[in-house]
Amino acid sequence: MTDHALLARLEGIGAGFARTPLARLSHERLRLYAKLEFQNPTGSVKDRSAYLILRRAAERGELTSASVVVESSSGNFAISLASFCRAAGLSFVPVIDPNTNQATERFLRAACERVEKVTVRDESGGFLLSRLTAVRRLRAGLPDGYWPNQYENADAADAHELMTGAELCAALERIDYVFVGVGTGATIAGVARCVKRLWPRAKVVAVDAEGSAIFGSPPRARHIPGLGSAIRPPMVDRAEIDDVVLVPETETVAACHDLVRKHGIYAGGSTGSVYAAIERYFAGYRGPAPVVAMLCADRGTAYADTVYRPGWLAERLPEPVLSI
Repeated sequence: MTDHALLARLEGIGAGFARTPLARLSHERLRLYAKLEFQNPTGSVKDRSAYLILRRAAERGELTSASVVVESSSGNFAISLASFCRAAGLSFVPVIDPNTNQATERFLRAACERVEKVTVRDESGGFLLSRLTAVRRLRAGLPDGYWPNQYENADAADAHELMTGAELCAALERIDYVFVGVGTGATIAGVARCVKRLWPRAKVVAVDAEGSAIFGSPPRARHIPGLGSAIRPPMVDRAEIDDVVLVPETETVAACHDLVRKHGIYAGGSTGSVYAAIERYFAGYRGPAPVVAMLCADRGTAYADTVYRPGWLAERLPEPVLSI
C-alpha cells in the first residue's frame, strides 16, 4: 500500500531539481561540452537516480515511512540517499569502505544514525563484494529493510534517461560523441537511450578505470572511488555502448589537475577519467571538429585530500609515479 505522506515528501524533494548547466570548454580539435552535474542538490549526478529510485519505490508501496534504507556505495550515491532520506523522514544505513573520501564519511556519520564500514578486501582486491555481503547481513536483521540496489535497479537508468539525458539532448543541436563514466551502468544506459533516439549514428563511449572488471579485465585494487567495479553490473548490458576507454589512475589525477588549470573546473575523480579518455580518444585527430559531450559527475571538494594532494596516488601505488 502506498504511503502517501512519504510520497508527498519525496515529490517535494523532486520539485527542487533544476536543469544543470552545460559549459563549452575550449579545445583545439573538438566542440567540447561539459554537463555540470555537480550542480545537482547534493552535488553529484547520483541525485538523479537516488531520487527516482526512492520515489518509485514509494509509489509501488515497497518503501514506507517505517522502512530502513540500506545501500552499498563508495560515496556520492550514499550522500544523495542520506540527504533525501533525512528530508523524507526515512532511516538510512550506508555501507562504505576505506576508499570512501574522508569528507564523505564525515558527512555520512553526521547525517546517519548508523554507518557500516567494511575493511576486509574481497577476492577481487576491492571492497564491493564485501559491501554487498554486509548489505545482505544488515537487511536480514531488519523487519522492514529496503535495498535500492543501484547496481540492478532499472529506475536508476530511467532517471538518467528522463532527467540527465533529456536535458543534455535538449541543450545541443546535435551530439557526435558522448563520453560517460561507468560504475553501476545506470547513467550510461539512460543517457545512451536519449542520445541514440535523436542521433542514431552518435557514438556512446564508456569510460572505465584500469583495474575494473566491468569490460572483462581482471579486477585489481583501485584507489579512486566513482568508476569501476569488481563485477559487471547488469545495467551495463542494457546500455548501447559503441566504444570503451580504460584510464589508468595516474592519468585520472593528471586530468583532474588539467581541468582546473585549463578550464577552471574543480571536478572529482570520475570526471578526470572522462576528460583523460577524451584526450586519449582524439589524440592526433585532424578532421572536422565533432560535437563531444561529457558529464562532470561531481565536484572536487571531497577529493581535496586525495586526488588534489601532491604525491597522494604515488604513496599508494606499488611502483613510483611522477608526482602531480
